[in-house]
Amino acid sequence: MKLFVMLVNYTAPIEKIEENLNAHRSYLSEGYKEGFLLASGPRNPKDGGLIIGKFECINCATAFSKADPFVQNHVAEYKIYEFDPVLHNTILDSFLK
Repeated sequence: MKLFVMLVNYTAPIEKIEENLNAHRSYLSEGYKEGFLLASGPRNPKDGGLIIGKFECINCATAFSKADPFVQNHVAEYKIYEFDPVLHNTILDSFLK
């Protein structure tokens, strides 16, 4: 597994984001249940969000992003960055294995 940071950038007015927010959060909830998402939330100012998760590869992370209701409904787009957590708090040991 590899670790990814996903920057979610809103491409529509905040009203459209709010219309799709419940579906987006429900979608993310599945990732938490399956154990591959670590954290997510809106950025400040609220022009997008951030998601941290682990995936087999960049293609898997991209597929996850494309299935997000935000992307499906053309209100946001993702930029995905893979990184190696060389240093981390031990609280993350089980997540990173």
